[in-house]
Amino acid sequence: MSYIIYIILGFLPSIIWLLFYLRKDSHPESNKMILKIFVYGMIIAVIAAIVEIGILKGSFALLGQWFESYPFLSLLAYHFIAIALIEEFFKYLVVKEKVLRNSEFDEPVDAMIYMIIVALGFAALENIIVLLPANRLLIETMSITAFRFIGATFLHALASGTIGFFLALSLYNTKKRTILIISGIIIATLLHGIYNISIIKIADSFYYILIPIILLIGLALFISFGFRKLKKIASTCKIK
Repeated sequence: MSYIIYIILGFLPSIIWLLFYLRKDSHPESNKMILKIFVYGMIIAVIAAIVEIGILKGSFALLGQWFESYPFLSLLAYHFIAIALIEEFFKYLVVKEKVLRNSEFDEPVDAMIYMIIVALGFAALENIIVLLPANRLLIETMSITAFRFIGATFLHALASGTIGFFLALSLYNTKKRTILIISGIIIATLLHGIYNISIIKIADSFYYILIPIILLIGLALFISFGFRKLKKIASTCKIK
């Protein structure tokens, strides 16, 4: 298969979810801003990967024997800290540094929209990396794309959308801003980590597939609730 097809299929899940969630915005953002943050999401995916590799190498150099003695704890540390926390924090940083002070950020619901946009850019690069290495048949490539559409790509959008919800709330409750933002990042990290581990554990027992299904449905409902709640709040807030 052509590399161009791999790249198109890598982008496809993110584009579909992007079009879906952009409909949630009553006051659409400019295409230029959407594209800019989407690209930043792809760039931050590279930076996050470099940091993850550095943490893993450093951890194994210092705690290699401990990891071997406590494999389950090392599994938790890997997926919750070295992967989930790093990825969710870096996605948040993009919105914090590139969106919050931008004039197009004019209502609380934008916090969720932009967190989802950066997450989908992040996921798009992940999808391309997953698809590119192997010379697969078209049907196999399509299957992987479909799985990532309803799985990893959706998870990225929902987890980051959760951070966006808490970030939006922090714009009103400035006294608890730090607590709210940290809470959002921690919740997103925990859910992201649980998803990753449950996907791996499916190889041990097919019943583990219930965990990501329940998690994704629950998160999707929460994000839907978050959009409705923020739309009921007055769009005037103090943004610092």
